[in-house]
Order: sequence, then C-alpha cells, then structure tokens
Amino acid sequence: MTDTTLDASGATCGCKVGRVADRYGLVGLDDELVSYWTDRTDERYSTRDLAEHVNQRVLESALDDAGLQYKDGEVENTYRLLTSDDVSSGTRVQTRKELERDGIDVEDVQGDFVSHQTVYNHLTNCLEASLESPSDEERLERSRDKLGALRNRTAAVTEDTVDQLQRSDVLDIGEFNVLVTVSVTCEDCKQQYTIRDLLDQGGCDCQSTTE
Repeated sequence: MTDTTLDASGATCGCKVGRVADRYGLVGLDDELVSYWTDRTDERYSTRDLAEHVNQRVLESALDDAGLQYKDGEVENTYRLLTSDDVSSGTRVQTRKELERDGIDVEDVQGDFVSHQTVYNHLTNCLEASLESPSDEERLERSRDKLGALRNRTAAVTEDTVDQLQRSDVLDIGEFNVLVTVSVTCEDCKQQYTIRDLLDQGGCDCQSTTE
C-alpha cells in the first residue's frame, strides 16, 4: 500500500473506501477487493461489481447494527430496491420507509455508498493493485457507465424542462414519467437493439447467422 498509516478516524487510508470500511467494521475488505479484481478467471469482478459488493456490505452492517434479521439474498434485494433504475419510485420510497421504521438512517447509509470510480482509485492508489490491461468486460462496463450517465442526464433535463413548462401553464400534462432509450440498428442483419441489450449480448445477430 502507498499509505498504511492510520488517519484521525482510524482508517488505514484517507479515501472514502477506507473511511467507510473503518466506520462499518468491514474486516478483510481490502483483501477481497484486490482478490476479486485481479482474479484471472471468468469470476473476476469489474469495478462496478466491486462497488456493489462494498455497498451491500455497508447495508448488511447497518442491518446488523439495527438488530434486524434477514434471510439469504435479502441484503442484495434490498440494495437493488434502493438503487436500481429498474425499480419504481414508489417501491423505492416504500423500501426506505420500512428501513427507517426499523431504525436505519437510510440517507446516512446511502451517503456512504461508493462509486465504481472511488473503488478504482482505492485499488490503484491506496492498495497499489493493477491489471495488465483492461478486460473486454471492463471496457464494456465503462461504456455502459458513460452511456448510462448521458441517458440519466437527458432524462433529468427533460423532466425538469417539462416540469417548468407545466408550472408556468405553458404545457398541460398530468403526472408524467420520462423514459430515454437509445436504439442501434445493424445495417447488415437489419436487427435493432437497445444499446444496453447490444452491449450485454456482445454484438448483433450477424455473427450467429453467418456461422
């Protein structure tokens, strides 16, 4: 490691991952992150996977501190309900209320969630871990992140614009949701895919139809 000296909080490094690990008592987290990230098999974690792993351990620790009982898979599902774009706002709000009734400060816990970039910085700067070269999956993950950020920004700007026009009585609309999708059409096989599906399956139907 580049810096194993304890800071004022007792963490072994000054970055957010180190502080969060110390705050929630995430024993062995650094070894897990390095091992999972540098695994040479198909089981290797991307930095997005690692961020989810850290955040789920944070949530699990918060549930333990609150004395809650949970079954296998419930921590992962609760995390999904709090963070996934595929979950409706109503379900997310209901999940937060249930946790708050059980004595968990959801806003505080979610504030301690880390991003994949934070994990990457912790791995490379604090733990001095490295990869020989980015894997195909890592490059795909980065592409998903970049396109997802653009999609979310477009949706947010659109929602804000419609909301302002509605408040100004320029636009007449009831309750609304904004959905942003990007499609890619292969001119060879004439198949159309959402960009997410295209990245997830690693290509279009051209290869399978020509084999």
